[in-house]
Amino acid sequence: MSNFDLAGKVALVTGASRGLGKGFARALAEAGADVVVTSRDRDALQETVAEVEALGRRAWPVSLDVRDQESIERCVEQAWELAGAIDILINNAGCNVRKPALEVTWEDWNLILETNLRGVFFVAQACARRMIARKYGRIVNIGSVTSVNGYAGLAPYGASRGGTKQMTMSLADDWGPHGITVNCLAPGWFKTAQNVVMYEDEEWVDYLTDRIPLKRPGAPGDLDGALVFLSSDASAYLTGQTLLVDGGISVGAVRAVPRR
Repeated sequence: MSNFDLAGKVALVTGASRGLGKGFARALAEAGADVVVTSRDRDALQETVAEVEALGRRAWPVSLDVRDQESIERCVEQAWELAGAIDILINNAGCNVRKPALEVTWEDWNLILETNLRGVFFVAQACARRMIARKYGRIVNIGSVTSVNGYAGLAPYGASRGGTKQMTMSLADDWGPHGITVNCLAPGWFKTAQNVVMYEDEEWVDYLTDRIPLKRPGAPGDLDGALVFLSSDASAYLTGQTLLVDGGISVGAVRAVPRR
């Protein structure tokens, strides 16, 4: 079990002020890592920092706008200076605009793809440049069940997450010779600030739950084990993969089948 121990490692978690990113920072700290946490609003990271420090780990808040290349380079440089190294990157910062395809604007498309795909690539690139010199790195790009499945109203989001899956495979091949693994963690349906309004519709929640073999949406903590696995030496021979943590919804079930 020592392979899962992150003591002595430093992780960088983007988009860590709330939701899944905040949970990722906490899970890594529980596994022993110190954590650099980022958000566009540095002040919004205070609660995340407090939770990490309460676990006995160090935490450093750094501002980052993944749509701005200068901000990316400045963030990674600052993270390296503060923490001394970055062993693990959790590439989590993302956004969504939920609209029927005919209503998606040029600006909507650019916002989502620039954040969820271009930003993920250039954060990974900035970290990998430094990881290569140390011959070690764990990069975990956060995808989604939409990396492999299509849903109405999510065309640009699905394009960005599908692109993340493909990009992960390419980067794994690029950087594998340098001791860097690159994998994609793809959550299913989890209640977050981006989709909370959908969970107010009880009929939709019932429909969703019926399609999930484990019969519930994702809950806090459901991603922790997979995240720590992909961030640790336990996954040293795993790269270029997309790990779906979705309660089984990606199997394609559409309705409950009565037991016989």
